[in-house]
Amino acid sequence: MSEPADLAPRRASAAFMLEHPAHWMALGFGSGLSPKAPGTVGTLWAWLAFLVLNRWLTPQGWAWVIGIGTLIGWWACTVTARHLRTPDPGAIVWDEVLAFWLVLWLVMPAGLWMQLAAFALFRFFDAAKPGPVGWADRLFKGERGAAVSWAQGFGILFDDFVAAGCTLVVLALWRAVSSGG
Repeated sequence: MSEPADLAPRRASAAFMLEHPAHWMALGFGSGLSPKAPGTVGTLWAWLAFLVLNRWLTPQGWAWVIGIGTLIGWWACTVTARHLRTPDPGAIVWDEVLAFWLVLWLVMPAGLWMQLAAFALFRFFDAAKPGPVGWADRLFKGERGAAVSWAQGFGILFDDFVAAGCTLVVLALWRAVSSGG
């Protein structure tokens, strides 16, 4: 039995992104439209954007960007998930952007290898969802076809912040072991 057209999930596209300002942010300014691995592409976009913006932002500036980005992102992710009629659409990558900005903000200044390790670890935790990340992902999940709630919109962000936390713990342990401390 197929779903009525007005309840069927929508597919994110460039035209969809242009329909509402929330879509721009939630889709990572287009990076979430990648047909392959949108979360990875969104994280790569976040890395590049961080390196560009970091020339002008102080640590306090990053705190404001991440804090305000979380509040506005909660709205944008909720609205976009509702418009896509899917609880956690893969095309929404603002969660990856914010969470990876958080990781970079806390590990910088770091060399290329540390940044690459941060990227690889974050992608592992976000995609594989081991332990606490899986718990965080399930905590706010909604049922397919049900209306997307504000809690589910927050959940889109929450599991990525937990993945960022796991990434930071591993990087801190790595630094402690490698420095002999």
